[in-house]
Amino acid sequence: MSEQQYRLPLRPRRLRLSPNLRRMVRETELSPADFIYPLFVRPGQGIRNPIGSMPGQHQLSVDQLAQEAEEIAGLGIPGVILFGIPEEKDPCGTENYNPQGIVPRAIRAIKAAAPELVVVSDMCFCEYTDHGHCGIINQPGDEHYVPTLPEGYLLNDPTLELLQRASVVHAEAGADIIAPSGMIDGMVGAIRAGLDEAGFTHVAVMSYAAKYASSFYGPFREAAESPPSFGDRSQYQMDPANRREALKEVALDVAEGADILMVKPALPYLDVLSDVRQRFHRPTAAYQVSGEYAMIHAAAAQGWLDLRGCALESLTAIKRAGADMILTYFAKDAARWLAES
Repeated sequence: MSEQQYRLPLRPRRLRLSPNLRRMVRETELSPADFIYPLFVRPGQGIRNPIGSMPGQHQLSVDQLAQEAEEIAGLGIPGVILFGIPEEKDPCGTENYNPQGIVPRAIRAIKAAAPELVVVSDMCFCEYTDHGHCGIINQPGDEHYVPTLPEGYLLNDPTLELLQRASVVHAEAGADIIAPSGMIDGMVGAIRAGLDEAGFTHVAVMSYAAKYASSFYGPFREAAESPPSFGDRSQYQMDPANRREALKEVALDVAEGADILMVKPALPYLDVLSDVRQRFHRPTAAYQVSGEYAMIHAAAAQGWLDLRGCALESLTAIKRAGADMILTYFAKDAARWLAES
């Protein structure tokens, strides 16, 4: 029986006939303007250390940032997010609020080389503390010790004071956006108040509003040299099984003044990303984390997947789910691939 004999009311395949026809009806368009590129900055001169578990990614010294910033801006990528590896670590992460610390110096270098780039400062303490946790830990002998709380518990309110202090230091260096990532209760409100009191009412807050205690962060901890020295971060990051809780966390951050909301990781939490985008009237970001990046590269290296195709498909899925911006290690490659196509 021929196709002519089937009187179907609609044949969706008609709109898939040619590349241009498919482009005309495409619902989600990926662009370099969607990307924020993560950078890992460390002390030293002339350093460009490859990160073994993240092919194509490096730890860079500050003197390497001018060329990197110019390349990123030239690809049409509008922003970067900075992660610092300090010269010294201590229980309070003091290098994070040192005006001459690694990230403030990196901010100034990027702004000098490419003033148009939006610089996001990741605001957390795990890279700066000698215990690798995201704030002040409850331990005997410390000035903040609370005997009624368990040893090793992350102290919430003393950590807020440090987040506020460091955020002002990074804003003074020229950061456009502060991005608190520790899932500390009240972090957005504390940072917003600190920035406003210091005269930085124009500096935005991008909150890691729904950040899960994920197994996909492994390569990042190598890159940022920030694995916890004991336990894990599940006492403050979210349980991967919880969806409704994410909406509660996001609502709290909205009430405290978050300008941009983030879901992290991205691909395993597309349902949460979609919920956040539909429920809240704020720009929404998603972080395609190190493990997502590494596993695509690993499979491609074995010949099991096409690197370019899978990377772009995953980024398109994240945008389709509701992301207005995507933090991704694929940003530079994806920008080049999109230009070629």
